[in-house]
Amino acid sequence: MTLTRRSMLSLSAGAAVGIAAGLRGSPALASADDAMAKVMEFSGGSEPSTGTVSLTAPEIAENGNTVPISVSVDSPMTEGDHVTSVAIFADGNPSPEVIVFNFSPLSGEASATTRMRLAKTQNVIAVAKTSTGAVFMDKKEVKVTIGGCGG
Repeated sequence: MTLTRRSMLSLSAGAAVGIAAGLRGSPALASADDAMAKVMEFSGGSEPSTGTVSLTAPEIAENGNTVPISVSVDSPMTEGDHVTSVAIFADGNPSPEVIVFNFSPLSGEASATTRMRLAKTQNVIAVAKTSTGAVFMDKKEVKVTIGGCGG
């Protein structure tokens, strides 16, 4: 068999299309265990307690591309006792870490609002660390609907 320039270009184009099609796929999603491992990493190995942190998220999100999330922490925000950081995790996204907010006593209050993308129905977790070493957590399940139907 003689290889011509035309057949070589055809084979190359076919190989390129095959490789490109093989590389496409859905992203691997984090599991609940992955998210909890990241929570434990953020908390420095301390088991987070419930309470003190208040996570506000919609029960049903009609659009997973822009889900509003608010978090607030009940803290005196004094030099000796204040929230140092709050992290948000989502256990069904490709990467469970979403954002970390940092605070100081000059912040006045430990609260923040953002929008995030959720790939599917999943838990959103807020974890707060304080200057005293205490760690608090709150978790909400957000149902992401697809095309107005429950998902």
